[in-house]
Amino acid sequence: AIDFDFIYDLVKDTYCLDNGRPSIDPVVLIKMVFVQYLFGIRSMRQTIKEIETNVAYRWFLGYGFTEKIPHFSTFGKNYVRRFQGTDLFEQIFYRILKEAMNKGLVDASVAFIDSTHVKASANKKKFDKKIVRAETKSYQAQLELEINQDRENHGKKPFPPKENEETKEIKVSTTDPDSGYYVKDEREKMFAYSFHTACDAKGFVLATKVTGANIHD
Repeated sequence: AIDFDFIYDLVKDTYCLDNGRPSIDPVVLIKMVFVQYLFGIRSMRQTIKEIETNVAYRWFLGYGFTEKIPHFSTFGKNYVRRFQGTDLFEQIFYRILKEAMNKGLVDASVAFIDSTHVKASANKKKFDKKIVRAETKSYQAQLELEINQDRENHGKKPFPPKENEETKEIKVSTTDPDSGYYVKDEREKMFAYSFHTACDAKGFVLATKVTGANIHD
């Protein structure tokens, strides 16, 4: 149902029209990633094997029965040379989301937010300890604001803001400092990431964010 031709405009500045060997269609490269993630295939190597023998995948990519499927390393090379460090995938995501909204399929009146933890490739025994400012609970700040508003409405002076800043000690991985130390069910301890997702009532993803696993939803 989606016309993916808009991707050509998003990547045209990364391709040369009159120099070099003929390139793999960039829309095909992106669609290969859709196949991999939507069907839970663990690697691009395995994805290519699946595409070679799956008629539905070939149809989705626009390949006939006898056409050769790109080598599994093709996407990796293109990602490093063309797509890495860009917002290409965010642009594609929001373009598709906008199309779904224009069709009236998305109900953004309510958003549900949750996260999934994914283990990082980091040794949990290799870390430094660091003192950081403790997170301020948003509901606590909101509560204090409402209390002060109520006091002002009743002619009372608002409570002064708390000047003491709470701190806490955290573990920072020396292997992967972007990850966060996470305790799962008070048993397993690991460095991991949190994939935060906001969805509407119909299951459409509205936004995503990746943080260290020690960041709350």
